[in-house]
Amino acid sequence: MSQERAVPASAVPLEELSSWPEELCRRELPSVLPRLLSMYQHSDSWLEHIQILKIIVEMFLPHMNHLTLEQTFFSQVLPKTVRLFDDMMYELTSQARGLSSQNLEIQTTIRNILQTMVQLLGALTGCVQHVCATQESIILENIHSLPSSVLHVIKSTFVHCKNSESVYSGRLHLVSDLLQALFKEAYSLQKQLMELLDMVCIDPLIDENDDILNMVVVIHSLLDICSVISSMDHAFHANTWKFIIKQSLKHQSVIKSQLKHKDIITSLCEDILFSFRSCLQLAEQMTQSDAQDNTDCKLFQKTLKLCRFFANSLLHYTKEFLPFLSDSCCTLHQLYLQVHSKFPPSLYAAGISKAQQEEIAGAFLVTLDPLVSQLLKFQPFVEVVLDSELELPCELQFPQCLLLVVIMDELPSQPEDVQTLWCTETQVSEATTRVSLLKAIFSSFEQCSGELSLPVHLQEVKSKGQTEVAVTLYQHVCVHLCTFIASLHPSLFTELDTALLNAVLSANMITSLLAMDAWCFLARYGTAELCAHHVTIVAHLIKSCPGECHQLTSLSVLLRRLFFFMTPPQQVEFIQKFSPKEAENLLLWQYISFQALPAELRKQTALEVSRSGTAQCRKWLSSSRTLGELESLVTGQPYVQQTLCLLLPLLGFFIQTLDPQLISQVITLQTSLLKSEPPDHVRLAVLDFLSSLGKLFIPQAIQDKILPHLSSVFALLLADRNWLLEQHSLEAFTQFAEGTNHEEIVPQCLSSEETKKKVVSFLEKTGFVEETAAARVERVKQEKGTFWEPFAKVTVEEAKKSALQPSAKRARHELPLEEEYRSALQAATAALEAIELLLQKSPPPDWLLTKMEILQERIDKLKHHVF
Repeated sequence: MSQERAVPASAVPLEELSSWPEELCRRELPSVLPRLLSMYQHSDSWLEHIQILKIIVEMFLPHMNHLTLEQTFFSQVLPKTVRLFDDMMYELTSQARGLSSQNLEIQTTIRNILQTMVQLLGALTGCVQHVCATQESIILENIHSLPSSVLHVIKSTFVHCKNSESVYSGRLHLVSDLLQALFKEAYSLQKQLMELLDMVCIDPLIDENDDILNMVVVIHSLLDICSVISSMDHAFHANTWKFIIKQSLKHQSVIKSQLKHKDIITSLCEDILFSFRSCLQLAEQMTQSDAQDNTDCKLFQKTLKLCRFFANSLLHYTKEFLPFLSDSCCTLHQLYLQVHSKFPPSLYAAGISKAQQEEIAGAFLVTLDPLVSQLLKFQPFVEVVLDSELELPCELQFPQCLLLVVIMDELPSQPEDVQTLWCTETQVSEATTRVSLLKAIFSSFEQCSGELSLPVHLQEVKSKGQTEVAVTLYQHVCVHLCTFIASLHPSLFTELDTALLNAVLSANMITSLLAMDAWCFLARYGTAELCAHHVTIVAHLIKSCPGECHQLTSLSVLLRRLFFFMTPPQQVEFIQKFSPKEAENLLLWQYISFQALPAELRKQTALEVSRSGTAQCRKWLSSSRTLGELESLVTGQPYVQQTLCLLLPLLGFFIQTLDPQLISQVITLQTSLLKSEPPDHVRLAVLDFLSSLGKLFIPQAIQDKILPHLSSVFALLLADRNWLLEQHSLEAFTQFAEGTNHEEIVPQCLSSEETKKKVVSFLEKTGFVEETAAARVERVKQEKGTFWEPFAKVTVEEAKKSALQPSAKRARHELPLEEEYRSALQAATAALEAIELLLQKSPPPDWLLTKMEILQERIDKLKHHVF
């Protein structure tokens, strides 16, 4: 011992210190440690730094007071260690550009740096292991320099390893062994650090202290590491996430307000999407490959398991921290939409087998619905999903519809206040409105044109115990909507009525039809009085319509359907309220089917309608003003065309009872009508009449008058380039040709070779291009993208220009100021026609009816002056 003390401990060489026995190290710690720390701070050599660090950690750290480790060691050594590591990493990256098998000097330099870094990581591991071994419960403040320094070094290491392909380019093989060693050392260091952090205790009674802030920094540093290692080691990545979630929940009471929840949710959602897409790619490869690769299958299972883990982690985190996730609702909403946009039956889904679909759905997708359930009561999520300004790309419109259906299914089990939150429209801010769930359902459904036209099919269980069956999107939404209506709280009936009526009046036919189906369900499910009330409302709405428009068409169909659900006493009451004896009610009765009435009531009502209609016709025919103006009408007038559209199908229905001379006049009128190029709906009415002529025998005496005109009409229609009219023309001509006794006229209708080929192709079902399922999906996607481009807005001025003007009448002697009266009246008429045209394009604004009533009052006052 005397020889050992011959030289002061503070002057012992480093090599000798490394061989000291444990007891000597413990005894000489107070005198040796300051010298070592000073040397560490002032040394210029990386190797010497590492040597000193290893000596301190291996020889003297075990003898330090664990309560003063931060002050005596970590705070003095670790900052310099981090700078040292950063310097080595910079030098490593710089030297890597010149690495080659020929340049041995640079190769040696790089390998030496990597070896030194491995040793540095080993020394840090020693620090962490010592703390774990000597303390059962750790106060983070006593070691706070250690986790932050270690995490910095670990992240820097993983980033370098991840970028090694680009850093070392084609010379990676020269250093790959040391890079693997470096990664393994960092991997081991992180595992050891997570073990240490798991031992940390934070006093839950203290709201604000350094331990809380340090733990938050640790969690977010690990989050950064997660983003680095996500594509490097899946198991390690998952374990890191598991630790983040565990620590967040463990210290939830004290760190919940300091955590950056949005960053955690965003990262977790990104990892879910990345692993889900990887899973789909593997499934698609397996589907396309004939031979089943066992390696691919195992990797698929592993990736799917990872998807489920991430989804469950998100579910757990969301449940515990929901009040703090206001700014994460958009991310969660997008996650649901993105996942379902890539999964069948989406048009944009990957092509995977049925078995894989079921496997993914059973292991992963099932976790998303509980996530929605958790978010149902959270108002910020409601506002994101029901945002009136929500604009989604085509591929996310179908998933949005599915999400709304899921929400609709969940709401009946929720308290009334939650149902009210989802089902009432609210002004969230000056610029934002939250629409009702029912309105959102119809709006979202309308955007799924491609999925409805294809149509896509969803799996549905019709009743418990039965197997799933494939249903169309329309069936899926309709059934769930009706189920929701049946369970709706009475306080929300007003919202339901509003949503159904707005949807019925929609310009989109399929949306209007869905609303009608739901309304008819309500009529059957509800009371008889409710049905009668709704029929009365619809009848008044029809009577208030200003003219022909799509809203009137939809209301008339709804009235016809609802009328079948009324009880006979209610039907009698309706007939009394809207008596067909009154001319103003005849508009209604053209839409009501007499088949809905009991036999005796049907006979009586039909008689009253017929008498009233006949009386109105006689009144019109006896009007001297109308008779005087008849010869000035031409067929280009919209009202004349509308009359023909109603009259021609009626004549076709009674074709066998019509006078041949009348038939001749009708066909002659049609010839001149078609030459003036009338609108499509007029041509379709002509076809309706023509198809009824097949079984008609035309007397010899008037064949010369009828047949030439008939062949001319068919020739004009068959030559039409409009695909819809062309199809109807071919169908009508085929029906006529197959039934007529006048076979000689058939060839005369085929005026050109092109028309002949078209008819032959139609009859033989040839000339059709067989479309593959994949091609059909692509076409529907393109059509959907085209249809949902912003529609041009029509101004009132443009509407005026497009309105059909009355035909000019014969000039006559004008009374003083009469020309000015006529000009003013024409201007008023044009303005009303412009409004009528706008009503055909979209529902009217709320203020329009009030303004029109004011105008009506002014017209009534003017009438008194006229008379």
